[in-house]
Amino acid sequence: MPDGRPTPTGFEVPRWIALSSKEVHARRGPGTDHPILWKYTARGLPVQVIAETREWRKVCDPEGSVVWIHRTVTSGRRRVFNMGQEPVPIHSGRDASSSIKARLGPRSLIAAEDCEDGWCKVRDGRLKGWVQEAAVFGAASRAQCDWRRPAGAAG
Repeated sequence: MPDGRPTPTGFEVPRWIALSSKEVHARRGPGTDHPILWKYTARGLPVQVIAETREWRKVCDPEGSVVWIHRTVTSGRRRVFNMGQEPVPIHSGRDASSSIKARLGPRSLIAAEDCEDGWCKVRDGRLKGWVQEAAVFGAASRAQCDWRRPAGAAG
């Protein structure tokens, strides 16, 4: 867990996953007996796992909200999200001076393969390139929300 104990899945926390269903219930706690706070309707949206049980993931979303979601509505396929109002350049290399191959539009998602040294390798069909880690949500290596925070909307 975030405090150094082993996780039920054996995967590191924090880590990035994506929502895999068209409708995902965001709950106050880990179980169907906990109230639904809202529903996500954005398949592919990246969220960061900040704690987990065997069946449930406590996640931080792009708005900074913390909620619990069931493991069956998630995917390990990594995506990044342009939260901004301006397009994010997709470069040909891991360098801001490299040529721009395309732009990731505002509020858009793209598949990410790896993120390292401040850059993420992204792909969409035949397009492959690099985006700056700081320009997208779904790339940071540190926890985006405090795992001790109770579930609910961002403050």
